[in-house]
Amino acid sequence: MNSLLYIHLTNPWHDILHALLHALKDTLIAIPFLFIAYLLMEFIEHKASSKMEGSLKKYGRLGPLIGAPLGCIPQCGFSATASNLYTAGMITEGTLLAVFLATSDEAIPILLGSPEMHSSIWKFILCKLIIAILAGLAIDFSYKILKIKKTPIEMCEDCGCEEESGILKPAIKHTVKIAVFILIINLILEAVMILVPNDTLNNILLSGSYAQPFITALVGLIPNCAISVAITELYVAGSLSFGSAIAGLCSGAGIGLAVLFKTNKCLKENIRIIVILYGISSLFGFLLMLMGF
Repeated sequence: MNSLLYIHLTNPWHDILHALLHALKDTLIAIPFLFIAYLLMEFIEHKASSKMEGSLKKYGRLGPLIGAPLGCIPQCGFSATASNLYTAGMITEGTLLAVFLATSDEAIPILLGSPEMHSSIWKFILCKLIIAILAGLAIDFSYKILKIKKTPIEMCEDCGCEEESGILKPAIKHTVKIAVFILIINLILEAVMILVPNDTLNNILLSGSYAQPFITALVGLIPNCAISVAITELYVAGSLSFGSAIAGLCSGAGIGLAVLFKTNKCLKENIRIIVILYGISSLFGFLLMLMGF
């Protein structure tokens, strides 16, 4: 009896420690990507010639062809990098959305850990890659026709970085600032995941309903790698259809959305990106479900 009481009392602390470690892990994984992104932006701001800037603009609309495969790499750090590059006007909105749509976070490792799901891995990667490339190119093409342009935002505004002569110190300063923000967001969301068990999430996702892809895509917008874990585990358990899992994993851009709202001060652009991301993810998920996937 005493041992059972001891286990009951210590389990909450075990969950809290696990949440802290998971939040710290997600943040540490993102730091190298953030640092490289800020170092690149500082280099271009301080050193780049007008020729380099012209090249970025000239080939920027082919970005989805590069961004989508990079987003397929099982990590969430590159989505944060893409958000920073978009804020600085170095990549197009289509490229940013291609990275977001292709981002898989923890999905691939979890599928690899389930032998019966190994045959599904290539379907996940291929579907997300096709959706990301097509959507990214279509968005950039339509924006060109509609003459919608991104206004670059000065990343060093009001932080004093413009007074620095080198690029290393400002890059480190920005990296630390955003990493702390990401850690706080991850801690909050990890706490929510502890309070909302998978059984409750399963009921919320309306298992077996055609509305499931739309709900799963909405859940996927929560900016945390733990969401991709929950969605993938529910798919492995048979609670989610393939189409619904694709919907949730396409909208799940990891910490990318959190970094976007932190760095990009244009709220209108951020809301537009979320609406498009959700619309594309839920629509393709629904179509896949109608096709029997």
